[in-house]
Amino acid sequence: MAEHDLTAVAFPRLDEAQLAALGRCPHTATKRFRDGEKLFEAGQRDCNFYVVKAGKVEIVDESGEGPKTVTVHGPGEFTGEVGQITGRPAIVTAVARGDCEVYEVSPVSLREILNDHPELGDIILHAFIARRQLLTEKGEFIGLRVIGPRSSRDTFRVREFLSKNGILFTWLDTEADPQVDQFLRQFGVTEADTPVVTWGKKLLLRNPSNRQLAEAIGLRRPLDRRVYDLVIVGAGPAGLAAAVYGASEGLATVVLERVAPGGQAGRSMRIENYLGFPTGITGGELTERAVIQANKFGARLSVTTQVTGLTFDGPRPVLRLDGGETVTAKCLLIATGADYRTLGVDGCERFEGRGVYYAATPIEAQMCQGSEVVVVGGGNSAGQAAVFLAGQVRKVYLVVRGGNLYKDMSDYLARRVEQTPNIEVLLNTEVRRMEGEEFLGAVELVNNKTGKTRVIRTPALFSFIGAVPRTDWLPPEVETDEKGFVRTGPSLAGSARWSGKRPPFLLETTRPGVFAAGDVRSGSVKRVASAVGEGAMAVQIVHEFLKEA
Repeated sequence: MAEHDLTAVAFPRLDEAQLAALGRCPHTATKRFRDGEKLFEAGQRDCNFYVVKAGKVEIVDESGEGPKTVTVHGPGEFTGEVGQITGRPAIVTAVARGDCEVYEVSPVSLREILNDHPELGDIILHAFIARRQLLTEKGEFIGLRVIGPRSSRDTFRVREFLSKNGILFTWLDTEADPQVDQFLRQFGVTEADTPVVTWGKKLLLRNPSNRQLAEAIGLRRPLDRRVYDLVIVGAGPAGLAAAVYGASEGLATVVLERVAPGGQAGRSMRIENYLGFPTGITGGELTERAVIQANKFGARLSVTTQVTGLTFDGPRPVLRLDGGETVTAKCLLIATGADYRTLGVDGCERFEGRGVYYAATPIEAQMCQGSEVVVVGGGNSAGQAAVFLAGQVRKVYLVVRGGNLYKDMSDYLARRVEQTPNIEVLLNTEVRRMEGEEFLGAVELVNNKTGKTRVIRTPALFSFIGAVPRTDWLPPEVETDEKGFVRTGPSLAGSARWSGKRPPFLLETTRPGVFAAGDVRSGSVKRVASAVGEGAMAVQIVHEFLKEA
């Protein structure tokens, strides 16, 4: 979409009929602000939504060296962006310019408007999404600053965490810019304190854990009840689909996610075989839209909420969380997905975050631009990574253990890999060892048929070699197969652990009322579309279970 068209979508003006409809909505109040008075400010949580009736409201970005005007809303225009729906703190400040009169709408009432007034709701949602896109594409919005050296694992971890969660930030590399030291001094810190996270002229955190960072920027949301109709563990495609359908159908729904929504799919730079997106969509875009949908319908999403164990209080699952809290479910959906396996070769663990990566996005590509890199794996994730990286680096070596690129990779993607001039496919090849000092410097490969070795000088290896299910927190009552994937439905025929009087539902585990969907489920199809389908299907089965409970 052209920038002019995107701007028109981002800043619409409601007509008199739409304003009148808004004014008739329950819990919509009229409020006046005097010149210079703030309607809300950056960092404020649970901000109200405002529509200008008369006067003007200036939107100010305070994340840089000094305040900067983003836009000025006049009569018929409104405040907000996607964080308004997802419950994150405001990233800008709104100030009355001249005396003004506005409609004031609480976050709960805004959700009611989005669901009960679809025409008005669509205008607001499209505007919110377009505003975030403009902030991202223009590159003028500083957002959070992450200050730290590229050689630091913690610097990479903080950057990766923010990127995975769709948080706008700017990275200042203390090893590349000598002026950063002076910038650090104004916050009273030194390079020894890095990575540090700042906002405008405020120091927020020094080398924070992911949980500390999530709490500071509003990603980790407190649970608003102790018993939910549906608790979903994992916010990949299956978990997010279940959240959308569960919440939209009236179930009190919460999603507990340990790192970031999206799962493995959320890190893909191009998904082309998902129905309805013929030109493809990035995993990040798909995830952002799903998170907005889930929040729109009232699902609660809490990030960096690690589930450490599962017990049962009679028929009901009780989940233990890392902070010592517990949450009880009438029904539980296990949608924790799987992690890519580590290579398990000499040097791999040492260079994780310093040359060994398990995703290929702009965050990782920034560390190796113009270099030669190695991608390991023969599936779609490896193929997508190789094609994306080919546009960022000098050359990509795609290392495939088997002898046929088409065995585990979709035909369209395998052909694209073969047609990309700076991708070299190395079949029947495996990684033997990695070498380097602070960073990865070289990878030794071996042909598993001829025994011939080859050393490639490279600062980056990207690994996509199969999956390990995230099921270490499950008790014996929930049966898994020999590889640790959760067994469900017909595969449980004859299982001594099934305690129900009826046959298990299709996605039901050995414990009645506990279901599994997506990559974590034994026998699942490892595709985004099938994960979304299973997540939606799980909610229908949850309704069936609740009827008989």
